[in-house]
Amino acid sequence: MMITTTLRSGSIEVIDRRCTVAPGTEPFVEVHDGFSISYVRRGSFGYRTRGESFELVAGSILVGHPGDEYTCTHDHAHADECLSFHLAAAIVEAIGDRADVWLTGGVPPLPELIVLGELAQAVVEGRSDVGLDEVGMWLTARVVDVVSGAERMRCPERALGRRRAVDAALWIDAHAHETIDLEDAATEAGLSPFHFLRVFANVLGVTPHQYLVRCRLRRAASLLAGDERSITDVALDVGFGDLSNFVRTFRRAAGVSPGRFRRAARGDRKILQDRLAARPVG
Repeated sequence: MMITTTLRSGSIEVIDRRCTVAPGTEPFVEVHDGFSISYVRRGSFGYRTRGESFELVAGSILVGHPGDEYTCTHDHAHADECLSFHLAAAIVEAIGDRADVWLTGGVPPLPELIVLGELAQAVVEGRSDVGLDEVGMWLTARVVDVVSGAERMRCPERALGRRRAVDAALWIDAHAHETIDLEDAATEAGLSPFHFLRVFANVLGVTPHQYLVRCRLRRAASLLAGDERSITDVALDVGFGDLSNFVRTFRRAAGVSPGRFRRAARGDRKILQDRLAARPVG
């Protein structure tokens, strides 16, 4: 088993698991050490817990309950890969801790879950600017809704919620150059991470992480247009942890690299002409 931790915070830990067990290997008993939601993105395997057996294929969800023993079987030559979200008890309580949901064991591939699982994978691969912790909470909430047969109603936020969301946005903007995350902003707003995510997205139409990235991009564009510091320094100064992430995110937003954006801002009209010429007509 190859295990890579891609995110760790007080509320959620995200682990990329790539199984290397050969077909026919004798299964052994393991124990879930907490609540977890695992999205099977590739391959297949058997999962047995509390006397029930599940065959999990790409798009399936494995639901882990703390203290439950389980075994996994591998009868096929295709190695399986999962993206696992390990959740703090407080987050599970906020999202929904109904026993029937968390004792489900396995959920078959369902469109409403697959789209969020693939979004999470896109975040891991750097193809989306949504926060990985945010997607994990969305996916968990959707699993709870689907398994319990409930639908969450989107309700207008009260004045207090709207004020908290706006105040949080101002705080994020003021601290965007620092290393901050969903939990920091939620603490500042006086809400649990899940409730903060819901309120913020309902009021402002973007998630806290998306807003944070856009604050950083706005400042980066301003610096690139009128400052002499290097592109690496710009990336670090506005809050991006590394240059490659900044270049990838900036290019996705602007359609050009930071270097070409800087040259365009300094009068290289050919870059702008090329971008206009590349747009579809009609």
